[in-house]
Amino acid sequence: MRLLLNINNIYAKKSLGQNFITDRKFLKKIDDHIKTSDNNILIEIGPGKGALTELLLKNNFKKLYLIEKDYKLSKILKARYKSLNNVSILNYDALQYDYSNFSKEKNVIIYGNLPFNISTKLLIHWLSSEKWPSFFDTMILMFQKEVADRITAKHNNKKYGRLSVLVQSRCKVKKLIDAPASIFSPKPKVSGAVIKFEPIKDYRNINFLKLENLLQKSFSSRRKKIKNTLNDYRQFLLKMNIDENLRPENLSVAEYCSLVKLIG
Repeated sequence: MRLLLNINNIYAKKSLGQNFITDRKFLKKIDDHIKTSDNNILIEIGPGKGALTELLLKNNFKKLYLIEKDYKLSKILKARYKSLNNVSILNYDALQYDYSNFSKEKNVIIYGNLPFNISTKLLIHWLSSEKWPSFFDTMILMFQKEVADRITAKHNNKKYGRLSVLVQSRCKVKKLIDAPASIFSPKPKVSGAVIKFEPIKDYRNINFLKLENLLQKSFSSRRKKIKNTLNDYRQFLLKMNIDENLRPENLSVAEYCSLVKLIG
């Protein structure tokens, strides 16, 4: 009982990028986007004190996995949910966990209020799977607003960049909810946003690592034109009838994927 009572006395660790959701009105908004069935395998990244977990538990699912790096919190969550056979608490770093454990599962949904300090790295880790579509069917994740804007940006937009192309080459993305800083405890310096990700197959045969390298070169200097940043590939730009006087943010996801495929 003491373990359960002490969860509210645990303070967020800055080193883990922890910011707990405490606003009930915001949780209600998230709840509106939780759609699950008896066939779903649910994975929650960084459940923290269990605010989102409690919403997930109200829905139907086959199995719920909570991946929590903080040892104290994972211990408390284990005590809280020990009577639930379909809930497993995994005391792991989400960046180090082996997600191939879910490769044979179907209807996997990932939820998470991701720690802002690892969110982008974790997202790219999931998207870089050689096998695509990967182990998940849907992801609903919280990001720092600035990162969320980059993820969802379309070409010809100043916020469009390397991250936009990488993510959109793998998933259909949609911003669901804005998350003001006031909903968190402790209150961060920045706001957040919740994004929905659904895998697409349009570019499944593209080498993700080669695309990543191409984008690194293309966006190495946003002010320069692609005839400079992609100087090594001017023959391919010409072959694709792409104006080499364009800037990196002017090329669409489809054009970048076609270019990397042509380069081989």
